[in-house]
Amino acid sequence: MFGTFAGFPGTFLNDLTRLQRELDESLGGWPYAAELRSPGRGAWPPLNIGSTPERVDVYLFAPGLDPSRLDISLQQNLLSIAGERRIERTGDVRRYRNERFSGEFRRTVTLPDDVDPDRVDASYRDGVLHVSVERREAAKPRRITVS
Repeated sequence: MFGTFAGFPGTFLNDLTRLQRELDESLGGWPYAAELRSPGRGAWPPLNIGSTPERVDVYLFAPGLDPSRLDISLQQNLLSIAGERRIERTGDVRRYRNERFSGEFRRTVTLPDDVDPDRVDASYRDGVLHVSVERREAAKPRRITVS
């Protein structure tokens, strides 16, 4: 489009773009655009967020946690989940690879403005933490009848 950029020939920028794409592909770069506040690929624990007109559901996939030691808070529309997963290491074993996360974590998620902080339910089952936040009654869709 411009031919040159700050004294560089036009193919220089094309080469840089190609190099970046190849590095992303070879190193496992995420092909989708991330949210502004997204922690990026590999954040632990992974989570899914979904919503309906009645509520917002957050699923945090974290096996091996003690649910009584989780710290879950909702301030305005920021949901914070913190905890720790401890993995006991026994014996003098030489590890060649260790992919299981051990240590403290904190995940913070921005929820829609219409969630009700007084109507939150959390449960932990089979390694999945499910946090359900109801929407305010005024924000829920209503059916209006015509007379």
